[in-house]
Amino acid sequence: MTVAPATSKGAATREAILEHAYGIACSAGLEGLSIGALAHAVRMSKSGVFAHFGSREDLQLAVLDTAAQRFVAHVFQPALRKPRGLARLRTIIEQWFDWVRHEDDGGCLFLAAVSEYDDRPGPQRDLLLQQDRQWRQALAHAVSLAVEAGELRPDIDIEQLVFEIYALPLLVHHDAGLYGFEAACSRGLRAYDRLIGAASLP
Repeated sequence: MTVAPATSKGAATREAILEHAYGIACSAGLEGLSIGALAHAVRMSKSGVFAHFGSREDLQLAVLDTAAQRFVAHVFQPALRKPRGLARLRTIIEQWFDWVRHEDDGGCLFLAAVSEYDDRPGPQRDLLLQQDRQWRQALAHAVSLAVEAGELRPDIDIEQLVFEIYALPLLVHHDAGLYGFEAACSRGLRAYDRLIGAASLP
């Protein structure tokens, strides 16, 4: 099916579809995206929805892109306003923990998508891998800047530290739903401080 050319009205309609699709995917997963339910939510026909996305797969990929843009805006962009070094790195972590609140949209789309596609080859999994690698690289860059600033030991294993830091938001997300966000965030920050303390110069 041919996708409709972009116009200002068409772009606005596409964004409205993506907004609703993102909300559905956060609570039901990308596989839970139903064209019929989505068309009903935006008061369009199924063919009208497909006019903006060539297939259900294209819609899923567009939702992943939308989620990634929101994630970067929430987690990484605020950190860029902080000085290079541990101040910036901590802001990334604080914002990442805050990202897992999801009080209004039902949950983290990425964690749901990973559980759906981690063992299913295809463009959805490829895009998830690409996004994940970009965020790990951004985290590694922030750690490297802290090393250059003399705040972390020059002999640390950056890849290992990034792995351990990356694990914290995942566990905070897990515990936030079961035990409450505040308790999970507090424990996550304490764990982060211990990791950084062990990697810091004496």
